Amino acid sequence: MSETVALINIGALATGLLDRPTAEVEALYVRNGRIATIGSASQVNTRDADLIVDCQGTTVMPGLIDSHCHVVLGDYTPRQKTPDFLDSYVHGGITSVVSAGEGVHAPGRPHDPVCAKALAIAAAKCFEHFRPGGMKVRAGCVILEPGLTQADFAEMAQAGVRDAKYGYGGYKDPAAGEPEVRAAQRHGMVVMSHTGGVSIPGSSAITHETLLLLLPDVAGHVNGGTTALEDEGVARLVYESDMALQLAQAGNLRSALLLLKLARQSNTLHRVCLGSDTPTGTGVMPLGILKSICELSSLGDLPPAEAIALATGHNAQVYRMEQGALEVGRPADLVVCDAPTGSAARDALGAIAIGDIPGITCVMIDGEVRAARSRNTPLAKRLASFWGAAVPAGAR
Repeated sequence: MSETVALINIGALATGLLDRPTAEVEALYVRNGRIATIGSASQVNTRDADLIVDCQGTTVMPGLIDSHCHVVLGDYTPRQKTPDFLDSYVHGGITSVVSAGEGVHAPGRPHDPVCAKALAIAAAKCFEHFRPGGMKVRAGCVILEPGLTQADFAEMAQAGVRDAKYGYGGYKDPAAGEPEVRAAQRHGMVVMSHTGGVSIPGSSAITHETLLLLLPDVAGHVNGGTTALEDEGVARLVYESDMALQLAQAGNLRSALLLLKLARQSNTLHRVCLGSDTPTGTGVMPLGILKSICELSSLGDLPPAEAIALATGHNAQVYRMEQGALEVGRPADLVVCDAPTGSAARDALGAIAIGDIPGITCVMIDGEVRAARSRNTPLAKRLASFWGAAVPAGAR
C-alpha cells in the first residue's frame, strides 16, 4: 500500500454530498488511506507522494456504495453460481456493499432464530477479514425470525452485527414482525424491509400498509424487487413516513422514476438511496449502480452529481458509514472516470446526463489502487496515468 498518493489534473469532482454535489478541485492528497488535502494544484504538495495519479482532466467521484447486495459467505453467489462477483463489482466502481441478509440465498436455510443469529454473526466475523478486490463488505445482516429475543439481539450487536432484514422470516402474517423490528432498532441495527411482491419461494409480499406499521429504517427496493408497489403506495411512503427509500437496479424503472419525481416534489430527495438488489434472478451486475445513476439522471432529469450522491454519501449516511464522500479525513475510496469513447459527452458527468456509462480508469480503496482500466466499463476517452515508487500492477 502506498502511504501517500496524489491525484492531479482533476477536471471535475463529485463530492458525494447532496447539499453540495460538486467542487472546484484540481488535486487531492491521500495519507495513510485517508484524504488529507483537497484543493488547487498549488495547495496540494505532490513532491513526496509515493504514487501520483494523473487524472488527465477527467472526473473523480467517491467509490460507489451498493446498499442492497446479496452476499452469502466468500466471493460466490449460489443463486447465480458465479464466483468472484464482488471482485468484478469493484471494476464497476463499487468499493463498498451492504449485505441484504446472507441467509436470503443460502441454500437450505431453515427459518429458526438459532440459525439466523449464527449465520449473521459468522458472516460479520468472516467479512471483517475478507476484502474481495479490496472491497468493504458490510456483512452480518440478520434475517428477522419469530423467536429472536432481546438477549439474541444484544449478543449479535456485541459480535458486530449492524443490520437486520425483514421480509424473509417465518412469519405467517407479514405485519407480525414489528416486535423484532423494534428490538433490532433498540440495539442499534439499521433495519431494512423487503418491499413489493414476492421475490423468492417462501417470502411474502410487503405492502405500503405493512411498511407504515413496521416503520423500518429503510424501505428496500421501493420500486420492486422485482415487482413494485402500486403508485398510490409509493406516494404514501413518500408523504406519510420518514424512512429511507431505496431504489434498486433490479426493480421497476417506471416506479423508480415515479419515486424520484415524488421525492423531488416533496423536497425529500435526501431520503432516497441506491442499491442493485443483485445477485438475484436479475443476475450479476457489476455496472448495476452506475446504470441506475445514468437512468435517474438521463430519464429523471436529475443532475449527475446528485445521482452520484444518492449512491455514495447518502447511502453512507443511511447506514452510518464513514466512506462515501470526498472530504478531508474520510477514507480515500474513489473512482476516476471519463466519458466513454464514442460518446457525445465531453466528460463523465456529461455522459451520465445522456445515459452513457462512463469509462473507469482508476478505483482506489483506502488509498490503494485496486483497479486501473476497468475490465467492465467502456473504454474511457482519457486514461489516468500512474507514476512513482509504487505504481500498482496492471496500471502501467
